[in-house]
Amino acid sequence: MRKAPLTLEQLRVAIAEGEIDTVALALVDMQGRLQGKRFHAPYFLDQVVAHGSEGCNYLLAVDVDMNTVDGYAMSSWDRGYGDFAMRPDFDTLHRVPWQPGTAMLLADLEWLDGSGPVTASPRQILRRQLDRLAGHGLTAYAGTELEFVLFRDSYEQAFTRGYRGLTPANQYNVDYSLLGTARVEPLLRRIRTEMAGAGLTPESAKGECNLGQHEIAFRYDEAVACADHHVIYKNGAKEIAAQEGMSITFMAKPNDREGNSCHIHFSLRDSAGGSAMLGDGPAHLSVTGQRVLAGLLATMPELSLFFAPNVNSYKRYQPGSFAPTALRWGTDNRTCALRLVGHGQGMRVENRVPGADVNPYLAIAALVAGALHGIEHELELGAECTGNAYDDPTAERVPGTLRDALTRWESSEIARAAFGDEVHAHYANMARVELAAFDAAVTDWELARGFERL
Repeated sequence: MRKAPLTLEQLRVAIAEGEIDTVALALVDMQGRLQGKRFHAPYFLDQVVAHGSEGCNYLLAVDVDMNTVDGYAMSSWDRGYGDFAMRPDFDTLHRVPWQPGTAMLLADLEWLDGSGPVTASPRQILRRQLDRLAGHGLTAYAGTELEFVLFRDSYEQAFTRGYRGLTPANQYNVDYSLLGTARVEPLLRRIRTEMAGAGLTPESAKGECNLGQHEIAFRYDEAVACADHHVIYKNGAKEIAAQEGMSITFMAKPNDREGNSCHIHFSLRDSAGGSAMLGDGPAHLSVTGQRVLAGLLATMPELSLFFAPNVNSYKRYQPGSFAPTALRWGTDNRTCALRLVGHGQGMRVENRVPGADVNPYLAIAALVAGALHGIEHELELGAECTGNAYDDPTAERVPGTLRDALTRWESSEIARAAFGDEVHAHYANMARVELAAFDAAVTDWELARGFERL
């Protein structure tokens, strides 16, 4: 059983003693963002603990700008934009050190008529795949590595400047540089220590290649807990940066330099708690481990909508970069989409395809679905790539655009069977909405090329 860093009884005591006066209840939307309400703490204890709260069901049917859009079966003008129930998950209750006097917890979404959970909600999508996995006596563990680019401009200044001409926190490549990262260590340290205060387990911080780019890594955990920590950290890091007059972007490709990745480390444990992937086969993989990797490779083109959900996601995939597009696997080989790392019980596969804009619940759910496809169909794993996977002409590639990914998703019987018709249709519509907005936009690139010269 997952143990919350703050129990309900501890919350009651903290409220009675005046330490906590606000409790935030948050749901996770399609984009992996936290939406919800802040409650006066005594009211939360008196009413929300027992009865939950409500939120408009348009929260799972809007675009990134919170515009109402057509095409969603669950929520529309015709259906009146009603509410769904927000049921507190007390296993996620934690303090929020960067917001004094505040505690927070996540909510699961249910329909008000009692018909059950909201199937298309990200936490429910992941839970359904984990239930399928449990039927095979297996449990999924994951760790996400989020990169971000830090600017010395506030979010308000960035907005006013049209996100152009911003000052990166570092003026040169500080990948692994202790000198370069020391210049922003006060902020990085604050993020690490305050995330620890919220119940997360920080491991390390390091510089990356893009100007002002950094990564803070956290310890792996059971799949839902990993995704929960991911969204809490991502939201909290932005809030902390804003308090310091700075800004962080988790865009997959914020500029012409290196993009922001979100490598996902993934492993399975058996009913005894040992690695289900460790064995005597190639690269010390068990039969299950081989089938897992084979399934991940076989399903990635059709499920890439969950690994790269935005138009911008695909601009990260550049030749000769560390954002691999070749669907191959290799031991400690960063040119492959799947990199096998670790040893012994720590053996795991690192999926290097997702960017930092990913919704972790959907991405991990896609990993579980791919693993199950390989296990249930007893897929055989192809040969390991020991060289540069980019140079392999036989390797299938990640779809090159969101439009390509949507086409693969819509025609995929694997996606439909794994996630169900409702989820399949819901997230296809999300991609169509994103594409329609992009197709209607006039970009700076078009203006520069065409304003005078055409």
